[in-house]
Amino acid sequence: MWLARLIDVYSLVIFAAVVLSWFRLPPESPLVRIVSALTEPVLRPLRRVVPNVAGLDLSPMVVLLGLQLLRRLLTG
Repeated sequence: MWLARLIDVYSLVIFAAVVLSWFRLPPESPLVRIVSALTEPVLRPLRRVVPNVAGLDLSPMVVLLGLQLLRRLLTG
């Protein structure tokens, strides 16, 4: 199912955003700009709702869990 594949790809992009956040890459970097453009529209609103725990941003985890739930609902 193509929608399940799309969810898998977006999950990888979210994971890439998490990994990239561990490094001090310049925001002007093409990779950072692309990943940020794809993830920030989803992560930014969640950051207002999901509190940080010990300085950790848990919004990517919430998105990944939501995507996996959606994928399971779609694929049965």
